[in-house]
Amino acid sequence: MKKVINTTKAPAAIGPYSQAIQVGNLVYTSGQIPINPVTGVFVEGGIKEQTRQSLQNVKAILEEAGLTMSNVVKTTVFMADMNDFADMNAVYAEFFAEPYPARSAVAVKTLPKGALVEIEVVAEVA
Repeated sequence: MKKVINTTKAPAAIGPYSQAIQVGNLVYTSGQIPINPVTGVFVEGGIKEQTRQSLQNVKAILEEAGLTMSNVVKTTVFMADMNDFADMNAVYAEFFAEPYPARSAVAVKTLPKGALVEIEVVAEVA
């Protein structure tokens, strides 16, 4: 049975999808772009600021599900420019501790609303 996870502490969905869905002991978040949920606009700055906001949005959704970033088992990072990888990775490291989740990082042609980064996760309910 699916359970919808929704919080006002992360941006509302901008289409026909949920912020996250829990199925069994797994929570799947939708990709989070760097929209500040209070203002509804992108954070100012470059890849570091956008990565931080995207991960803060992920964190807020997980908290609504009663989880933390330590519950994350897999992440997927979509980037508009792979040249930003080192800066994205530096901020990413602030949010995770060992044992780190598995991760894929891919460059894509464009992201919603012109974002530099979009991040989705899968987390385990302990």
